[in-house]
Amino acid sequence: MNFKISKRIFFNALSVVSRAISANSPLPWLTGIKIEIKDGELTLTGSDSDISIQKVILKNDEDYVFEVLAEGSIVIEAKYILDIVRKIDADEINVQVLDGNLTKISGHSAEFNINGMKSSEYPSIDFTMPTKQFEINADQLLKIITQTSFATSDKETRPVLTGVNFKCEGNILECVATDSFRLAKKTIKLDGENRFNVTIPAKTLGEVAKTIERDVKVLICISDKKAQFWIDNTVIQTRLIDGLYPETSRLIPQEFLYELTLDSRDILNAIDRASFIKSEGVSIIKLSASGKEILISSKSQEVGSSLEKLTAIHYKGNPLEISFSGRYVFDAVRVLNGTVVKIEFSGEMKPFIIRNAEDDTILQLILPVRTYS
Repeated sequence: MNFKISKRIFFNALSVVSRAISANSPLPWLTGIKIEIKDGELTLTGSDSDISIQKVILKNDEDYVFEVLAEGSIVIEAKYILDIVRKIDADEINVQVLDGNLTKISGHSAEFNINGMKSSEYPSIDFTMPTKQFEINADQLLKIITQTSFATSDKETRPVLTGVNFKCEGNILECVATDSFRLAKKTIKLDGENRFNVTIPAKTLGEVAKTIERDVKVLICISDKKAQFWIDNTVIQTRLIDGLYPETSRLIPQEFLYELTLDSRDILNAIDRASFIKSEGVSIIKLSASGKEILISSKSQEVGSSLEKLTAIHYKGNPLEISFSGRYVFDAVRVLNGTVVKIEFSGEMKPFIIRNAEDDTILQLILPVRTYS
């Protein structure tokens, strides 16, 4: 194998596929990037067996240098090739497999000879595209990820809750995440009809968010075992999380006794300030509403107390007092990306709903906290 390529293009591609690689993999080949030249194309592959990323670089004389001198393949440990390519001070990089697995990486006056691994020993990864497919704007997909994945669980006791559930019936896609104490739901309308119900790891969605740009289309392909995200010549493939995702629709209240509308910046800033007061490392905030006067308070025997008054844009209902996790509500309001937030309550110890007053496709649910004075 022997090829020349623009350093910028090569390094960016290596950086993308390396995100799937675990340095602590028990399989030596999975600590490396598979580099293959075939039919005039450069294919880079990285995987930890759960997430796999593959990027193809095509010949393009106008935008960058890419010249194939000999076909072949090799696996090189990711941390080595990334550091080498980063530090070579040259516009072009030459990669050449010499005797056996010894690989020369050079540019300008610098030359490195690195021991690679046989690509024939690299695990076989099936990137065949599943038949269930739909296309979505990158901006929409980014909103799905940022507005839901933060609510997934970080505990492996219930693995299915560590992912976001993608459920499609007809042309309506519902994406739900919950850790049992809060829930985030995003709904979008697709151009075509489909039917599936799968749970995608939050970790994978995080890698997708790092890879996509806002002005592109993303093709999502889903089967019973895997999901793929195709972004131009890059595919991110993930195993799905096994297990039945809990039915969450019954958790969402349909009737409300209280309704509060606030400037989102006001409540974010007030919660941020009140969260300074923590009890055993946890910030519990109390919201007291009476008319348009809203009180945000927190109290801790170890630290002290805080109290801040806010003016509501609108309040409907009798006086209300409710306590909740400051971090949970802060996270929920922050991802709404709206200037006005609407909070609806069914009772002081019942789940409450947080919405963007100008966007009904996103919903956040929070469980209140019981406090003792």
